[in-house]
Amino acid sequence: MSDPETGPSMPDRLPDTPVGSPQGRADAEHRERREFVSLMAARVRDAALRKPYFVDAGTDLVTLCRDLAARGIADALVRDGDRLGIFTTTNLREALIADRPPAALLVREFTAFAPFAVAADDPLYDALILMLRHRIHRVLVREGEEVVGILSQLDLMGFLASHSHLIAHQAARAVSVEELGAAARQIDALIRVLSEDGVRVEVIAGIVNSLNRQIFRRLWELVAPAELRAASCLIVMGSEGRGEQIIKTDQDNALILKDGFAFEGLEAVTEAFTAALIEFGYPPCPGGIMLSRPLWRQPLEGFRAALRDWTHGSDPEGPMNLAIFLDAAAVAGDAGLLAELRAYLRRLLAGSDAFYARFAAAIEQFGAEGGWWRRLPGLRGREAAEIDLKKLGIFPLVHGVRTLALQYGVEALGTEDRLRALAAAGRIEAGRARDLTDALHLLMGLKLSSNLRQIEAGRAPDNAIRLAELGTLEQQALKDSLTIVRDFRQWLALHFRLDAL
Repeated sequence: MSDPETGPSMPDRLPDTPVGSPQGRADAEHRERREFVSLMAARVRDAALRKPYFVDAGTDLVTLCRDLAARGIADALVRDGDRLGIFTTTNLREALIADRPPAALLVREFTAFAPFAVAADDPLYDALILMLRHRIHRVLVREGEEVVGILSQLDLMGFLASHSHLIAHQAARAVSVEELGAAARQIDALIRVLSEDGVRVEVIAGIVNSLNRQIFRRLWELVAPAELRAASCLIVMGSEGRGEQIIKTDQDNALILKDGFAFEGLEAVTEAFTAALIEFGYPPCPGGIMLSRPLWRQPLEGFRAALRDWTHGSDPEGPMNLAIFLDAAAVAGDAGLLAELRAYLRRLLAGSDAFYARFAAAIEQFGAEGGWWRRLPGLRGREAAEIDLKKLGIFPLVHGVRTLALQYGVEALGTEDRLRALAAAGRIEAGRARDLTDALHLLMGLKLSSNLRQIEAGRAPDNAIRLAELGTLEQQALKDSLTIVRDFRQWLALHFRLDAL
């Protein structure tokens, strides 16, 4: 057979090629790469979509269940005027504990009227990420306003069954820390394959972020008793919270506890969590921002006190801790605890224009006007050897956008999402937002490429990039991106009147 994208198909491995031989290993690697490329190119419509079955919201449950059984399906789309919802067996369980007979219960009473949906032409990995992130089992598939099918998790996994690295599935099935570690350690190989095959860096970041969160969530379920999980909220922060960390560089996590809740052995559980992540390949945070440290595992009241100190105290680490916390995302447990702290912080900062200026001033701590990038390409001497991409590019961009999001109450966490929301609200020019997004992706891509080279050479990945390893076009793109960041810093200096500090 011939593939319209790649031409004539070839067997994955010749029958007489020994699996453990160099050729066998090369063939296996080639097969895995082809599988990943096919996954990245697949659209939602390429998977097996089931034709939706529609019912009226006034249908009683007995009639609906009879119809579902006759059709051999487990869900139905429910029309209720202009609303469209979905009824599943999960809703049926809720209905069965009602104090009325099923024949007297109407479908609309137990229907979820805000179902998740994707477009038929969306990348299939968008549907996968949506299911992983929201822990749902099916999504609606639309063409325009019309629902053309339902994609279930089983259908999606069936489509992916031929792919080697079903990391998410393996993580979900892990029954021990050791099994979960085996899944987590596959992520680095996945990153390399996706990068080498030209997948966009923001797509790689999205996939890795969803996988990491599933790893963290499952690990927490394995090491923390149910009582502790129910009375706490596990969060990730910093670049992990923003969904912008790709290569494992460090841990930024914390545990928020309900006020008045006490758990004997909490320290041992949190230390086990941190130690397992280190074993999985997630290095410890050099600054100790991990739930195994007392500052980062506290009741709500303890975190409220910390937020007051970080915003109005004199601790030199306060602004950094606050910046990391602002990117917090709930991974497991009671997400309402994190929401309470966010609401408290908004009240704490109401009308604090002076604070926003002080907070934004951190963009000036690395590099100065007339910096080295003005001389790219053609650098000479020691400063031509390597530069710190985070300090000179990523940090001022991310922190500047983070400060604007804080000032204007933007709830989004990712830098790209924050820029989109700020532009939509008229807080930043749409063109500048697009330029900053492009610059961020370019810098993330260069950092990823550098990290992969560092790992290949047996070095620990960091933020340094060797300019000699960049081609002329990459150097020019780097120069353009850092010029965009420089202009943004100047804009922020005017916006927050940093010269008055």
